[in-house]
Amino acid sequence: MQITLTTKVRLYPTPEQAKQFLQVTTEYQRLCNIVSQWYFDQHFQPNQKIFQKNLYLPLRAESPDLNSQMVQSVYRTVKARYDAVETQLRRHPYRYDTGKKDPKTGKSIWKSVPRDLEWLWQPVYFKRPQADYVRGSNYSFVKQKTQISLNVLGERIKVPFNADYVQPWFDQKAKLGTAKLVSVKGHWFLHIPVTLEVAEWQQESNQHIVGIDRGLRQIMTVYDEHGKTRFFNGKRIAYQRKKYAYLRAKLQAAGTKSAKRHLKRLKQRENRWMSDVNHCLSKTLVDHYGANTLFVLEDLTNVSFDEANQGSKDRNRDLHTWSFYDLQTKLTYKAQGNQSQVLSVSAKYTSQRCPKCGQIRKENRNHQLHRYDCVYCGFRTNDDRVGAMNLYELGKDYLAGNEQPKFELTNVTD
Repeated sequence: MQITLTTKVRLYPTPEQAKQFLQVTTEYQRLCNIVSQWYFDQHFQPNQKIFQKNLYLPLRAESPDLNSQMVQSVYRTVKARYDAVETQLRRHPYRYDTGKKDPKTGKSIWKSVPRDLEWLWQPVYFKRPQADYVRGSNYSFVKQKTQISLNVLGERIKVPFNADYVQPWFDQKAKLGTAKLVSVKGHWFLHIPVTLEVAEWQQESNQHIVGIDRGLRQIMTVYDEHGKTRFFNGKRIAYQRKKYAYLRAKLQAAGTKSAKRHLKRLKQRENRWMSDVNHCLSKTLVDHYGANTLFVLEDLTNVSFDEANQGSKDRNRDLHTWSFYDLQTKLTYKAQGNQSQVLSVSAKYTSQRCPKCGQIRKENRNHQLHRYDCVYCGFRTNDDRVGAMNLYELGKDYLAGNEQPKFELTNVTD
């Protein structure tokens, strides 16, 4: 099978070349915003052919120094950004209180409405200077792969780069896709998507099943086929996140221009830290269990945490800002690169079902004591461990032939 990773290649331009990079990325950004407004005004209906017919020639005349292939890439850049926005909108539907009460529980009934691009009030704005480069047409490796040849306004230049990761790409005959030129803190990078051929996970050769319950107190609770449980405690992570929250509150209260600049840097630093945590967690799992492993996680899409947050403002913030999806994404591509697989299953009743007798009862779980006590068979354990054990059971069902394993409420006994 194929997996695609994005590699950040550090460039080392001269001061004059850095100015040329800034000019071409700023011009490309300007055209992206023009096309974004046009795409928005056309109600997201145009395709590449319509762009070629209606907008390509005016943009080409307006920016003659920009390579023609890069002008065509502007539409693809804008379309890709709107596709990403649409994916985010669908992943987070609009939820509202219907004003009605559930006759059994007395709680408010909420309704979800799916969202699409028509929910946007204004076009997507490209804030950051950038430029997309097509392999071969706009960038190529020269000087025995020690430099990269890149288009800028009106010419093509050769720039040295960090070549630490390049040779394995060519040794493995990797496919390099359309790269993105960006500046980060005064340094220039070329983000290159690399598609590699890797050995595919084979269901009949699977050696390990690992259930992974994600949370805040325990960032991950892992249960495997040997009955072993591993807890990845989130205490230090929670402490660090509270420090970031405290700093944000102080800077927001100050409200000065300097405080706003510091807030932006703080956000970037926190995002990098969260990404690094998820990288380390996913790498630890993949390295520990090795190839031919099935990792089972609950699907948290459209899962609401509202009920669990009513008593704690800090918990509410943490649940809605911690990157659970980022951890799943990183684990997925690392597992695929190691001949393993990640299975996403329904989260329903995974924390309420007894792993021993199969009975489902919400009252069995005590959130305050972090305990699970089954009133039917007497099974007792940590409540996070119960979730991991149930996810492990769903993994077994999947390997047994059930393509969409999930727990049903029919297991309830009064």
